[in-house]
Amino acid sequence: MTLLPTIRTPHDLRRLSPEQLPILAQEIRDAICGQVALSGGHLAPNLGVVELSIALHYVFDFSFDRLLFDVGHQCYPHKLLTGRLALLPGLRTRAGMAGFPEPRESEYDLFSVGHAGTGISTAVGMARGDVLTKEAFDPRTNPAGRRIVTLIGDASIVNGVAMEGLNNAGTLKRQFLVVLNDNGMSISKPQGALAHYFDKVRLSHVYADIKKSAKEALAQLPGGAHIKDALHRATEATKAAVGDGNWFEHFGLLTVGPFDGHDLPGLISVLREARDIERPMVLHVKTIKGKGYGFSEADSSRFHSPSPFKVEGGLTDEGCRVEVKSEGRSFTSAFGEALVNLMERDPKVVACTAAMPDGTGLNKVLPRFPDRAWDVGICESHALDMMAGLAKTGYKPFFAVYSTFLQRAFDQAFQEASLQGLPVRLCLDRAGLVGGDGAVHHGFCDVSLLRVLPGAAITAAIDEPSLIAALEFMRTYESGLSSVRYPRDNVIERFKDCPPFVLGKARLLSPPLDDETPDAAVLAFGTPAFTALSAAESLRTHMRIAVYDARFAKPLDLPLIRHLLSSRVPIITIEDHGLIGGFGAAVLEAAQEMGLDTSLITRLGLPDRWIYQDSRSKQLAEVGLDESGIASALRAVCMSHAEKQVLLK
Repeated sequence: MTLLPTIRTPHDLRRLSPEQLPILAQEIRDAICGQVALSGGHLAPNLGVVELSIALHYVFDFSFDRLLFDVGHQCYPHKLLTGRLALLPGLRTRAGMAGFPEPRESEYDLFSVGHAGTGISTAVGMARGDVLTKEAFDPRTNPAGRRIVTLIGDASIVNGVAMEGLNNAGTLKRQFLVVLNDNGMSISKPQGALAHYFDKVRLSHVYADIKKSAKEALAQLPGGAHIKDALHRATEATKAAVGDGNWFEHFGLLTVGPFDGHDLPGLISVLREARDIERPMVLHVKTIKGKGYGFSEADSSRFHSPSPFKVEGGLTDEGCRVEVKSEGRSFTSAFGEALVNLMERDPKVVACTAAMPDGTGLNKVLPRFPDRAWDVGICESHALDMMAGLAKTGYKPFFAVYSTFLQRAFDQAFQEASLQGLPVRLCLDRAGLVGGDGAVHHGFCDVSLLRVLPGAAITAAIDEPSLIAALEFMRTYESGLSSVRYPRDNVIERFKDCPPFVLGKARLLSPPLDDETPDAAVLAFGTPAFTALSAAESLRTHMRIAVYDARFAKPLDLPLIRHLLSSRVPIITIEDHGLIGGFGAAVLEAAQEMGLDTSLITRLGLPDRWIYQDSRSKQLAEVGLDESGIASALRAVCMSHAEKQVLLK
């Protein structure tokens, strides 16, 4: 009988013998790899923390103790150990397991997390809360109290929020364990001085001595007063590796490690000792991203979050061939190539990303322009400020970032870019609904955020030609901040070219109606324009609908809006963005300011509720932004307007 199906809770895990744990680890790897091959998902990050997850649940009782994840894309083993094996076949869909920690699924998930840097700070908050309620572990007064553990990666810990959390964690007067999962990787290679610091620790010739020294010290311990001596000896060994003192000690945190993150007996031993330390500490664990399969270890960036794939030959065969399913040409690929072309034509164009070179398409740019393109690591706020500095020196900066991560840099977009009138350019990938990553990653509020900034030019692309045209417009736009948004989707190949973007001007996509007045007009912002076009074409025998690519959410095409409403033509705005503060809201506001009839405006977009993980197509259908939903809305608007016209006559 296999072991994994018997693990309904971590209590079942703790009934296993130490000799059974490596068998369980392999079963977990096989289950995760087998499912991700079918559905896609985060593979390499989860394969790297299998032993660490087992050891944490073997030592701690997280039905009572607190386990907080940073980012959360390494949570699959944790979920399988907490009774969610039956949800694995529906991974990243509404019927199955979310790809990130999700409190709606289990009491073992404390926060729904998908952004880096937050784990330590939320853990500090819970640690302080447990002290106030007198539930916190204390070896003298409350030995049965709650313990706190947070798991963070070496790339995430450079995030500004993580630094703030560390700074505050050092002031705690209680047990508080930060497990640093050091795999030498973010999604791709980590960037910055701290990444080099960890490299120095890992590559030091005394790395083996560190593990030996720490293990020998811990092995001597029956417990009690000897723990502090063990920690001191282990920490001194780490100091020897880096030569200039332990970095985390500056925050007031004791540090042990690095330890082998795939040595289950060693991990369990050190966690048992660390469990009862009554002050904040860091346990530095070295893991291999993609551990267990040669193809994922060798190319952990590619297999960080792959599409479905097929392995020819056995999973563990060294000569196996892996074919990742092709899903067509993505906006991300189109953007990367367009930016390369832009940088070849204009030596003033520079670019950066925040730890997402593959996810934003900058992996095509960085090798070509190493002196004009940068990956700054998981530091969105710094990235935008750096781009503002480059703009101040006369360069034309393009910041490629997921829409959901732009939120972390809004203050910089406001203060250092827009307020200064600097032409920083934002390229917002994963705008709108993102599919399997779910609510933690939807890009639903970038328009709401950015359109409050004076002088901003906010655009959206509908296909590859329009993306190229939008980037060219942004290259020459010098009056303030500009942005272009595009989804996590493939480009639609309907139009071979695109007229240049003209500030605040929409583009008619449907055939002209000559001098006839349409029954309704669609103003679509972004890729929903194509869906609206298909819906309008399906209704053309009954009604005449003009479909426009709005192009700009700011400034709007005011003459077009005025003409349509003055002619009593109903307007339907459509956007893959939140209705609150979005493109449709901007059209309503503009109509009201011009004294026009706002009752003629109907808005379609993302409702005021969370949209959870599923395929992007199912999410769009759920909110009425698929062809059927838009066609239904168009029929309702036209019929209602026709009835009103009859009554008026």
